[in-house]
Amino acid sequence: MGQPGQGITVGQLLLTEYQTVKDEQKARIGFRDNLLYVTLAAVAAVVAAAAQTGQALMLLALPPVCVVLGWTYLVNDEKISAIGAYVREDLGPRLAALAGAEGGTPEVFGWERAHRGDGRRRSRKVIQCVVDLTAFCFVPLGGLVILWVDGDAGGLLIALSVLEALATLVLAWQVLNYAEVVRR
Repeated sequence: MGQPGQGITVGQLLLTEYQTVKDEQKARIGFRDNLLYVTLAAVAAVVAAAAQTGQALMLLALPPVCVVLGWTYLVNDEKISAIGAYVREDLGPRLAALAGAEGGTPEVFGWERAHRGDGRRRSRKVIQCVVDLTAFCFVPLGGLVILWVDGDAGGLLIALSVLEALATLVLAWQVLNYAEVVRR
């Protein structure tokens, strides 16, 4: 901390805040990334159960599972990006100003900017968007198509499946809306 007899400085508080938000970001990244594995396991379990029992109706479980996990994934991904933006656009410049950086464009926390300038970043974002859409939207919609083609569901279950399809399409729209590839 500071000199004996002095209080905590603004710089120390900002560095503590930086560490705190980076810890939150790291935890959210781990949680978000594991959601893809959880989704894969849940889809495999539902598909295996439907195949073993010969009951296509079990595929009705795919959309709610994928939409809930997909929405959780999306919310965490947005918070991860928001933390990065906060560090780049607010916290870093305040710390740079305290450190006496010149020119108003400090290189405090340079990695927060550097990794975003990679020439292949856009292609990775597009691929990640396709992976997200596939895991959380296309797979459950495919399950519903199989259910509809099977023709074993009654009117009420078809109505439920249409609602599930709409919820899945809303999630797909949100995935595209939040994807950074769309913003550029």
